[in-house]
Amino acid sequence: MSAHIRWGLQRLIRARSKTLFRLPDRSQTTVSGFRWVQRQPGAGATFFSARNLSIQTQDTPNPRSLKFLPGKPVLGSGTLDFPSPNSAGSSSLARELFEIEGVKSVFFGPDFITITKTDEDVEWTDIKRHVSDAISKFFESGDPITTGAVHHESSLSEDDDDIVSMIKELLDTRIRPTVQEDGGDVIFKGFENGTVKLKLVGSCTGCPSSTVTLKNGIQNMLQFYIPEVDNVEQVEDEVDDINAKVFADVERKLQE
Repeated sequence: MSAHIRWGLQRLIRARSKTLFRLPDRSQTTVSGFRWVQRQPGAGATFFSARNLSIQTQDTPNPRSLKFLPGKPVLGSGTLDFPSPNSAGSSSLARELFEIEGVKSVFFGPDFITITKTDEDVEWTDIKRHVSDAISKFFESGDPITTGAVHHESSLSEDDDDIVSMIKELLDTRIRPTVQEDGGDVIFKGFENGTVKLKLVGSCTGCPSSTVTLKNGIQNMLQFYIPEVDNVEQVEDEVDDINAKVFADVERKLQE
């Protein structure tokens, strides 16, 4: 079975067909702790009528993150992460959302926007209203959602060996769509000495269940199909580390 699956992945990678690739359902038994079940419509959801746009909000596994669904495409495809106000130069909407008190980070998905608040003690009530108004006004303006690069599929490179290519294919076809359902995304950052390095963004950032997602979900699935994978670890970009330290310093000063 494993040899057959590996052959199928390699064939898919070479063809890079537009047809959705479905792996055997056996994976359902290997991802304990990962949220593969689709939410029932309306579960954990509330609606806001902002002007003529009805915006739905949906809970995520991260209590500090909330998913906003405007009922129309945001990016259309791909994702874009704004971990701090300094990173929002390419999007007027992101800059506007950072102006709202209590907003720590902004994340755009194909048809949703994830807002992460600064602290669990900050109430969602006012944030929801102001975010919904900002999103509604933006869509009325007709401005482009971003002028920056959007993260789409994990780009295949001629330098990728078979293992890396299969890792990227599994991430794009089986793992990323599920994580995006929860308002986040997973970005491939490398594979070295049996360790897959991934960056978690959106609602996954700082989520209490992110370790469970990595180990019991993503790692189990990758190891099931690709025995060469020994471990999965979360990594951060250097600029993200700097932004996190700056934000922590600002919070500390405000509390003094």
